[in-house]
Amino acid sequence: MPEPKEQFSCEMYSEKFFMLCAAGGACACGSTHTFVTPLDVVKCRLQIDPGKYKSIFNGFRVSLAEGGMANLVKGWLPTLLGYSIQGSIKFSGYEYFKYKFAKMVDEESAYLYRTYLYLAASASAEVLADIGLSPFEATKVRMQTTPGYTSKMFEAMPHMYKTEGFGVFYKGLTPLWGRQVPYTMMKFSSFEKTLEYLYANVVPKPRDQCTKVEQLILTFTAGYIAGVLCAIVSHPSDTIVSKLNKDPSASIGGILSEVGPVGIWRGLVARIIMIGTLTGLQWFVYDAFKVYTGMPRPPPSPMPESLRKKLAAQGKL
Repeated sequence: MPEPKEQFSCEMYSEKFFMLCAAGGACACGSTHTFVTPLDVVKCRLQIDPGKYKSIFNGFRVSLAEGGMANLVKGWLPTLLGYSIQGSIKFSGYEYFKYKFAKMVDEESAYLYRTYLYLAASASAEVLADIGLSPFEATKVRMQTTPGYTSKMFEAMPHMYKTEGFGVFYKGLTPLWGRQVPYTMMKFSSFEKTLEYLYANVVPKPRDQCTKVEQLILTFTAGYIAGVLCAIVSHPSDTIVSKLNKDPSASIGGILSEVGPVGIWRGLVARIIMIGTLTGLQWFVYDAFKVYTGMPRPPPSPMPESLRKKLAAQGKL
């Protein structure tokens, strides 16, 4: 007897599908960013005060000596809320824009130029997602890098608003876009291409013959590789964001002059470890959420049959 067809909890690209994508994205980004808060704290302090925090391990040691474990989890609440909002918009937006942009062209073009679709969809989603993230990112960095500053988000945000005005929450939005948009473009496009490569060249059996556990392991692997690339591409902007949110009176040009071409890369090793782990876990959690909720999970884009016939006739297959 043939295998029973898998039943899904929603139709692909339906309203419920995008709502579940938003929930999955919130779980993926909120949980993982909160999990690596201690490493994020040290990374920010390395960027802000290299004289005091000389390396990753020194940064952990100094931070623990100054305030114990509580000093290493400062800013966990704005991290959780900010990246939950950002993740929900980013992942659902990516799925939405990828679908809409693909519908604007014919099937063959959508396949041949799929990398450009990934890049355009992820950039569009991230621009919107960062508007939701920016106030929480500004608060988080202020709490983590200002000595003696309150560790309570509901005290920090009103204080920042009262003393510096609403604009303080979006002072770092442009460099945040400069960090997050290239990061997300690399995150989604390199993940899609790496996963496609793994299934085509590394895994010894077709995707539909892999168990869900095997598929999730491959998802994490592709996500981690994408994360390493993301960290490198977006690190200079990350340094600028950290410094701007610590000192809103600073300018991008002034920061670049201050830190120099070497200083702009301080904290890169910490960020590679953090973002590699973070991105791998995000894709794992997001895909696991899809499995848990019974969402459709189509394989990497197959070549349209019409294009396959054309290439075969030209001897290119």
